[in-house]
Amino acid sequence: MASVKISSGKSFNSAAGDSMLDSARAEGLTLEYSCRTGRCGVCKTKVLSGETEAFLDELSLSPEDNLNGYVLTCCRFALTDVEDIGALGDIKIRTLPCRIDALGVLASNVLQVVLRLPPNSRFTYLPGQYLDVIGPGGVRRSYSIANAQREDEKLELHIREVGQGVMSAYWFGAAEANDLLRLEGPLGTFSLREKDARNIIFLATGTGIAPVKAMLEQIKKAPETIMGKQIFVYWGGRTESDIYWQPELAQLAAVFAPVLSRASSSWSGRTGYVQAAVLEDGIDLTQSVVYACGSENMIFCAREVLQKAGLPERNFYADAFVRSN
Repeated sequence: MASVKISSGKSFNSAAGDSMLDSARAEGLTLEYSCRTGRCGVCKTKVLSGETEAFLDELSLSPEDNLNGYVLTCCRFALTDVEDIGALGDIKIRTLPCRIDALGVLASNVLQVVLRLPPNSRFTYLPGQYLDVIGPGGVRRSYSIANAQREDEKLELHIREVGQGVMSAYWFGAAEANDLLRLEGPLGTFSLREKDARNIIFLATGTGIAPVKAMLEQIKKAPETIMGKQIFVYWGGRTESDIYWQPELAQLAAVFAPVLSRASSSWSGRTGYVQAAVLEDGIDLTQSVVYACGSENMIFCAREVLQKAGLPERNFYADAFVRSN
């Protein structure tokens, strides 16, 4: 059993075969993470001293990352005492029963699902985080929470249909109001951070707009937190029908730019990809922080091209959607 010390000065024990991420969570500490499969790179961190061993392929690390001592905490356990990896803070993860409060159609292949929790359940989360819904037969799927904390504690999800998906068959063919489900959360570390950057850039593809919506609601409730900052929201889709939501930004210094990759001839808006649109707009990336949520391809490409254009590495936060059937 090895000890892992994090940047806050706290430490936790890491057992062989258990990821450092899971070991930290077991002791009430939350490290940065998203996919938990080694593919997204969100849990990438630098080990200053000590030895670790990988039991999963660290797919998102480059050869340069390996040479410079970076690891993925979801893929490794500690062999010796380790110092110094970062932590977000203490986030309490709970498993609770819930019921479907309402179902609505956002697009031909996207449902809005509102969940209600038992009275006085006090489910606390950061806008941007996600949860796991445990459905019929114990099938578990992850969905971003699409709203900031509400007084009635209801939770909004945006759920895209997946062809031949087991959970999609339930959502799009059998789900009804008052169905009893379970949820586990909050999960992930995708959330707004205190940064001195003048520009806040949101990038989303598909239902990756859901956590962005939640974070924008958080900002609207406390506009003083972004005084003097400019907000940019880029939302990528294939066709016009993919842009199923319109943000209300009148109270904010914000720009909303839907970007389509397969637009029809009648589309008069932006075309291409969201990361390219950011570069086209000439935003000073050295004074920016980026929050990106959506496909793995978008996350990887956006991180690479924006950092090459001047975005500080520590100012890119992401939640990559890893598809499950």
